[in-house]
Amino acid sequence: MAKRDYYEILGVERGADEKEIKKAYRRLAMKYHPDRNSDDPEAEDKFKEATEAYEVLADEEKREAYDRFGHAGVDPQMGGGAGGFSGGGFGDVFGDMFGDIFSGGGSRGSRGGAQRGSDLRYQLDLDLEDAVKGSSVKIKVPTLEECHHCNATGSEDGKVETCTTCNGMGQVRMQQGFFAIQQTCPTCHGAGKSIRNPCKKCHGEGRIQNTKTLEVKIPAGVDTGDRIRLSGEGEAGRMGGPTGDLYVQVNVRPHPIFERDGANLYCEVPVSFVDATLGGELEVPTLQGRVKLKIPAETQTGKLFRLRGKGVKPVRGGAQGDLLCRVVLETPVNLSEAQKDILRQFHEDTRADKHSPKKSSWFDGVKKFFEDMKP
Repeated sequence: MAKRDYYEILGVERGADEKEIKKAYRRLAMKYHPDRNSDDPEAEDKFKEATEAYEVLADEEKREAYDRFGHAGVDPQMGGGAGGFSGGGFGDVFGDMFGDIFSGGGSRGSRGGAQRGSDLRYQLDLDLEDAVKGSSVKIKVPTLEECHHCNATGSEDGKVETCTTCNGMGQVRMQQGFFAIQQTCPTCHGAGKSIRNPCKKCHGEGRIQNTKTLEVKIPAGVDTGDRIRLSGEGEAGRMGGPTGDLYVQVNVRPHPIFERDGANLYCEVPVSFVDATLGGELEVPTLQGRVKLKIPAETQTGKLFRLRGKGVKPVRGGAQGDLLCRVVLETPVNLSEAQKDILRQFHEDTRADKHSPKKSSWFDGVKKFFEDMKP
């Protein structure tokens, strides 16, 4: 029976590049693999056919011979090819493409031996003043450091041998049917090394648990969510590998007076009934010190006063923000009877709408609302 065209089998054009060929084969291999089609006797034949086509078209020399001479150019029984499909075989092709899927998520081609240490994260709580002005703080970080007793080798006598199970690769390949499954070496657990006499202090790990104190410089203007990277201050690597990094995550505590929004600060300023009515001058706190705030006559509650340049200088640059003071009208409490009588008389004298423009417009709006609801 004549063989089908390899390009037709994979469903690609003759000018397809390596990426297209690999993608087409991956799709067919996953579709027709015998382990996924135990009830379909034809699936195995289709899988072998696709694998044979891929092995030829993915190899530059074999593909050139196939394009010139067809199947005769790559069939060893007809004098073509270089050993046909023996040796490497489709098991290696399939293992190279899918080994990473079945090896626990590790990257293909990874090797044992030295490994980079893990990055660490530390949450640093700051007061608003320290975040805005910048500061320097000391933190204590629990981490894994190199064991100085064995010079991070994990060996008491300094002797480290290559693992005989994986030959130093850190991974082993298991052939299961048509699958070539790549797994972490069960003997050295991916290290690629074997230690006969483990270090008594670190028990062969090459690292020990410790707490180190670091001084962190906080730049002015940081805010909640900002990160400060301290290179090389993470966990020590295994088998002499490079150290990871430490990421300091900034969290600014709530402030009793100010609320931050980007570069601007907000605060509420209680104003007495008399000052709001007749006008006055108040002393307002800022992060730079106290300033005077003039309250005009007839100021209403909720009004915002902007103090320019009294906010935050952003850590990434830009203009300094402002401080926005929101007026909150304070109602008098604990009044004497005489004071209450004065307020009652004041109320009678100011019942005219001209003294309460907002009240008048509000009642007009309510009246119109109910009139619009009538059928």
